[in-house]
This record gives sequence, C-alpha cells and structure tokens, in this order.
Amino acid sequence: MNIHHLELFYYVARHGGIMEAVRNMPYGIQQPAMSGQILQLEAELGVKLFQRRPFELTPHGQELYAFVRPFFGSVDQVGERLRGGVAQTLRLAAPVMALRDHLPAVLQDLRRRFPKLKLTLRAGQQPQVWSWLERHELDLAITLLEEKSPPGLHQVPLLDLPVVFLVPAKSRHRSADDILAAVAGGNPTEPLITLTPGELAPRRLRELLGERGLDWPPDIEVTDLELVDVYVRRGFGIGLTLDVPGKSFPKEVRKIAIPQIAPLRLGAAWHGTPTAIMQELLTALRGQVAAMAQA
Repeated sequence: MNIHHLELFYYVARHGGIMEAVRNMPYGIQQPAMSGQILQLEAELGVKLFQRRPFELTPHGQELYAFVRPFFGSVDQVGERLRGGVAQTLRLAAPVMALRDHLPAVLQDLRRRFPKLKLTLRAGQQPQVWSWLERHELDLAITLLEEKSPPGLHQVPLLDLPVVFLVPAKSRHRSADDILAAVAGGNPTEPLITLTPGELAPRRLRELLGERGLDWPPDIEVTDLELVDVYVRRGFGIGLTLDVPGKSFPKEVRKIAIPQIAPLRLGAAWHGTPTAIMQELLTALRGQVAAMAQA
C-alpha cells in the first residue's frame, strides 16, 4: 500500500469526509487530488473504504483506520519529543462554564510546569465532544460520562451533579412531584426549557416521563446551561438544568430538586495512556473538585 494514500485515508476517516480532510491537512492538497488518490487506494485493495454521502466507514474502512490511526495520530507528539523533550500540547474540550470559571487557574499552574505548553480549547455539546474524542481530535475531554464507556476510551469520574428544575421565584410549584402532576394532568403551567435532545439531562427526564407514561416535549432547546437560567428568568417557562457546586442562580429563579433522577457524573475521558501533561491536569482537577465539595 502507498503510505501517502494511507495518510490521506487517515485524515478522511478522522474528519468524516474528503472536504473536511482537505481543510484539516497539515499541508496543502486539492480535493480532486485527494479524491483520486483515495480511489487508487480502494482500487489497490479491491474494497470500498467508506460511503460518501452520508459519510460512514465500511467494515474494511474501520479495520484499516484502526490499523493506521495509532501511527498517524501520534506523529506530531513524536516529532515534539525528538525536537527536545516531552510534547507540550494539549487539546482539551470542556463545558463553557468550566472553561470560563474553573479551568483558567488550573491551566495557568500547568503552564508554569510546562512553559512551552500549547493549548487548544473547545467548548461543545456532549454528543459533539464524544464525537471529537472518537475521531482523536482531542487529548482530553471534561464532560458528562455515559454509563458505559465507548470502546477504547478511558474515563474517570470527578463530580456528581444533581439534575434540577429551575422555576420562576414566584412559581406555585414546590417540588418535582408538583410539576410532574401538572404534566400528568395534561396542563403543565409553563413550557419546558432544556438542552438539546442528545444531551444526558434531557434524556434522563424523557426516561422518567416515559416510565410514567407522560410526554412533555420542550418548547425551547438551548446549547448551554446558562441559557436555561436566562430564559427561565425572563419568564419563558420551567428549565431543566444541573446544580453545579458554587454556582449561584439569579434571584428571580428558584431550583427544585428532582430526586427521581440520579445525579449525573462529570468526569474526564481520553484515549490510550495519558501524557505527563494530562496526568498533571487530572491531579489538579481532582484537587479542585475536592475544594469545591468542601466549600
């Protein structure tokens, strides 16, 4: 097999298509050239490696990607080590709130230990973060953990976050049972405001409603928890959110516990063996979480 063809295939598989691969190649290549060389690779192998629209690796493509990924995925890190030491790069994804309020101090300490540290920080919704991890576009993600870790991924829990309703301060509802009873009566007093459907919190609420034979579709879907606060405060309805330690809600709203839903687990997830930088970050995060719990 032509090694260059394998490299091009790696980028196509990693980024989910030829156009995306062209945009993310570390050197310039035109789409027709990449398409032609991928077709040559498929012809040499006598198999189809992926479906074009929508993009999806075939079983042969999955096998080949699993083979080439460990090599091409670590080329940059090996280069950094050969140039003079441990690769000082970190591609990190986390919720907006964590990136803004909790991680800056931790990352400043990390840069003191690794002065050449180059950071790539991403904020994304939970399904998107897991997709980035699976495509090896991240070194580490801080995200809500699923009950079962996808194959090849390691995860460690950091913090349990209760799921709560957020209601206007003057709302007559005093408990989750009050709200669920209103839904059961077919007349919830306010619309529902949640994160988008793929996120873990709205999935858990749908499971709870389903167990009771209830349906309460959201009227407003948002991409960040802080937007739930904003729209509840403005009187748009009842919000579904997470009770993050140390977070203060606006005085115009009130949180209501949902004991029927188990707390969600925030944690870290990564592929393979963590680097020295990742290990230092995980240690610092555990210390920060312990301090938050005691506050």
